[in-house]
This record gives sequence, C-alpha cells and structure tokens, in this order.
Amino acid sequence: MKLKILLLALSCTVIVCTNAFAQTPIVIKFSHVVAQDTPKGQGALRFKELAEKATNGRVKVEVYPNSQLYKDKEELEALQMGAVQMLAPSLSKFGPLGIREFEVFDLPYIFPSHEVLTRVTEGQIGRDLFKKLEPKGIAGLAYWDNGFKAMSANKPLKTTADFKGLKMRIQSSKVLDAQMRALGANPQVLPFSEVYQALQSGVVDGGENTPSNIYTQKMYEVQKYLTTSDHGYIGYAVVVNKKFWDGLPADIRTALEGAMKEATKYANALAQQDNDKALEAIRKSGKTTIYKLSDAEKADWRKALLPVQKQMEGRIGKDLIEAVNKESAKLGYK
Repeated sequence: MKLKILLLALSCTVIVCTNAFAQTPIVIKFSHVVAQDTPKGQGALRFKELAEKATNGRVKVEVYPNSQLYKDKEELEALQMGAVQMLAPSLSKFGPLGIREFEVFDLPYIFPSHEVLTRVTEGQIGRDLFKKLEPKGIAGLAYWDNGFKAMSANKPLKTTADFKGLKMRIQSSKVLDAQMRALGANPQVLPFSEVYQALQSGVVDGGENTPSNIYTQKMYEVQKYLTTSDHGYIGYAVVVNKKFWDGLPADIRTALEGAMKEATKYANALAQQDNDKALEAIRKSGKTTIYKLSDAEKADWRKALLPVQKQMEGRIGKDLIEAVNKESAKLGYK
C-alpha cells in the first residue's frame, strides 16, 4: 500500500506542478470515508461547487466518498505524500499522528454548548491547533461538525451509578477510555463498522455516538435506552497537503478559502439538522426510549467526569485545557 501511495504521489506532484504553472484546471482530489448523503459528504460536494465557480473553472475538485481511494487508516499518509490533496478526517485521527493536543475535543463536558465549541474552532485556539499540523506537511482549513454525543444501553442511564460494570464501546482514545472508567464502566475499543453486531450480540452493553450515527447505523434497533447527555463531541478537520496549498497562486488560494468558509457553514448547519431529525426518527420508531438529563442530573455527570480533564493534563496540555475552559467562563459557564 505504501508503494502504491508513493507512486500516486509522484504522479500527482507532476500534475499539480504543471497545472499550477500553466494555470489550466488545477485538480484537487478530495477523499473521505463516509457516504455522500452525510453532512460531511454534502459539505464536500458544496465545496466542489463553490470552488469551481469562485475560480472560474481554474480549479477542478474531484470528490471521492466512501473510501473509494483510501481507507480510514491510509488517508492521512496519502495526503502527506501528495497522492490526494484534501481530506476531512475525524479530529481523533491526529492524536495517533503525534499531535495529542487534538484530544482536547474528546474531553467530556469540555464544551458546555455549541457556542463555546464555535468560539474554540473559529478562534485562536483552533488556529493554533492547525499550526501544529504544519510540521507534518498538513495545513488545516476548517472544522466541520458531526455533533454532540448521546449514551445508549439496554438499561436506563440516568445517573452515573447506572454505568457500573457496563461494557461500553469507544473509539480508540486514551481520553475516552478514562471517561468510561470514571463512570465505572468497562471501555471496549471497537471499529465503527463492528458496533451494530457487537450491540446486537451482547459483546458490548452500550456505547456513545451522535444521534445521526446511531440512527443511520440502526444502533437504536438493538438498544432499548438512549440518554441525550451531550457529554462529548465528534468533529472533523478539513485539511490539505501543505506543499500543494502553499504552491497555489495567491488569488486561487483566496478564492478557495472563501469557498471553504461557505461550505463549512452549510455542512455544520446540516449536521445539526440531521441530528435533530435522527433523534425524532428514533423516538417515532418506538424501539428506543429517549431520556433527557435534567440540569441537576447533568451536573452530577459533569462532576463525575471533570477529573478526566485533570488526569489528561500531562497528555493534552494543561494550558490548552485551561484556555478552552476560559472560553466557557466568558459565556457564563462554570
């Protein structure tokens, strides 16, 4: 696979350089791993439309959904080698790349509202995080939402005591491992593609995800209870190969930045709509009972999970965690 990526990278480098100097259509291969009808998939298509229009056809964006070019574990390497120019990986993918600061997005209750999240992603903190990608040959362009997470299981999850002894599926993340242990649960790392079967067979008792993922993957069919806890966040970063990006004519880069800004607004609005619709569809199915935490119950959950932030200071960075919490305080959150 590495040889395949290298050969593609060499051919793409020649094409990119030729196009950039000749000012004929510059090809941007935008690869991602989800379906076209998801917010990420629709965001990529909107960027294609806007980018080609804004550059009067001087840029051609080719979108490759559903891992057509590369799988989850291969795409970042392909980007770094120049085999593709643009990706939108999950924020959790940058920790294994050696940039653990991105794991701040996994911390429970670090974002008490979407407004706080936006202040972080669109502010100095978000820009500083993107700068940390540059030594890896990657430039960050935008943060795209998936949404806030809910907890699900085959028993009601109203208090933290309800988690005791449950086998809860998580993504591969030291932060999420610590989160589940703080609740008294036993974290189980499983690939996304295996979650439905694991829930159905009882290999795991429950898990966490956004309502849209729970609905589209039909997890609600094998989970009797869902708690809208909004305890965590799942998001993506739209990134490009830095050498390719820096080599573009300045006016092209400016036009693409404008297109990405508009595509980001579209994708993030769509993500919120999809989560709202998914939650209502799950409710109407009658297969899962949805429970919304009261303010007092959410405060208890937050109290139980707050130590995870302290526990992860050495891994993520104390200053970064404090900076995010200061953004919350500015909006009146304690």
